[in-house]
Amino acid sequence: MQKICVIGGSRYFGKLLVARLQAAGHQVTVINRGSTPVPAGVEHLVVDRNDEAALTAALDARTFDVVVDQVCYTPVQAAIAARAFAARTRRYVMTSTIEVYDPATAALPALPAGTPVPEESVDPATWQVAMDLPWHDGAYLEAHYAEGKRQAEAVFTHAGSFAFATVRSAHVVGGGAQEFTGRLAHYAGRIAQGEEITVHEKALPSVFIHYEELAELLLWAAVADFTGPVNACSDGPLDVHALAEIVAAQAGREAVYRTVPAGEEASPFSFDRHYAMSNARAKALGFSFSRTADWLPGAVTEALAPSVAPIA
Repeated sequence: MQKICVIGGSRYFGKLLVARLQAAGHQVTVINRGSTPVPAGVEHLVVDRNDEAALTAALDARTFDVVVDQVCYTPVQAAIAARAFAARTRRYVMTSTIEVYDPATAALPALPAGTPVPEESVDPATWQVAMDLPWHDGAYLEAHYAEGKRQAEAVFTHAGSFAFATVRSAHVVGGGAQEFTGRLAHYAGRIAQGEEITVHEKALPSVFIHYEELAELLLWAAVADFTGPVNACSDGPLDVHALAEIVAAQAGREAVYRTVPAGEEASPFSFDRHYAMSNARAKALGFSFSRTADWLPGAVTEALAPSVAPIA
């Protein structure tokens, strides 16, 4: 049994992670602002992680074997957490994102389309941090989501007071109504109603992960001993057409497409740039991934449940 603190953990795969940590016999503490109750037997500290004094006071004399940070989006948040947990944990795991590799958001090493992107393409040890940017501004943060994650990883990497690992998640789907991004529901709803999907002329593949698999990987990462970034994605990249055809097959409808020029906004999961991740490092460290094609039809069925009208 380990003492594990989860920052966030109130919805989607974070909520599932808390349940799985508890089921595995760990002593779990959840830190969030209290909008959602935690399961029985889980300690709940209600505090705003952005308030360093309040966070430090809430932690009091507690120590943990591991902290899993589900909701760190900026270097400022990372710096607060690094100071607060400096003498309180031996390991810190941050949930990051595939978006750190998006070449539209930073000058990154160019890879040929179709080459899975490895972790070293974005090295948090060498990434520059700018704490004075307006990270507190919601609109700025939304527009600079990927850069916020990159800089947060960099802050933790240089903290030096605990072992640090970051899990860069692929696009997370599954869970029906739990899926708060609404991206798969976008396809389910539009295809079920015969409405068009907007796609790029040369749409490139991306990678995905089921929310249950991501929770399992985070559980694995929490009790492992590796450090640095690790990519989390199921085997089998898909482009937007392959994704839409799976939705269409489950819905019993035809997918209708409208093509937009490169650089213009299209439906989610239509990409005109390459940044599909490699999961080779996680596999080498001992994690076994499922295949996207095996679980995606079931996730689509969940997404379709409130959307599909009976076919006469």
